[in-house]
Amino acid sequence: LSVADQYIKSGMYKNILVVGSEVHSGALDKTPRGRAVSVIFGDGAGAVVLSAQDTDSGILSTHLHSEGKHAEELAVIKPATTFWIDKIRNDKLEDGTSYLPYMNGNFVFKNAVVRFEEVIFEALNQSGLKPSDISLLIPHQANLRISQFIQKRLGLSESQVFNNIMKYGNTTAASIPIALKEALDNGRLKPGDLLCLAAFGSGFTWASALIRW
Repeated sequence: LSVADQYIKSGMYKNILVVGSEVHSGALDKTPRGRAVSVIFGDGAGAVVLSAQDTDSGILSTHLHSEGKHAEELAVIKPATTFWIDKIRNDKLEDGTSYLPYMNGNFVFKNAVVRFEEVIFEALNQSGLKPSDISLLIPHQANLRISQFIQKRLGLSESQVFNNIMKYGNTTAASIPIALKEALDNGRLKPGDLLCLAAFGSGFTWASALIRW
């Protein structure tokens, strides 16, 4: 989203299709050993078309960050393996197998709640706004407890936050576009609203976008 926004603002392109798509199901450890991670994730895809327009609506700012020293706390160490689907169902695979997803849940949670709050305030401060100005916050659907924690920290009401992880799980790159489409379908956004998107993920990476709808 940030890259597309910069291309449009530079005048290089007028219309850009941004796609977020993930297929996790084939590479998850579906044995009892892997249930702590596997039950979290889902498959999905979402897309948006960004267009140059001479209006007051649009992307106000985007903010991207990364911290590579924690990369292996949430990672697939050796992705693109030939082990796929049924081969991963073998109960005799050793713990910590490098082509299976690994997540240090407590460590990720503690970092995510801090970075979410930081990057949301970074976006708000740049535009001279405060949390109460947010019409709708759509956080990356990684963990409902993280979303609820951020909602409480920012003092937002239930109507100011949209979650759908209960339906699809964590679809990673697809989670925000899917949630955005559902929020629109449910009448949660109207012209002039202030929309905040925020995400935290492997890498570690975290980001936000502030949009005037």
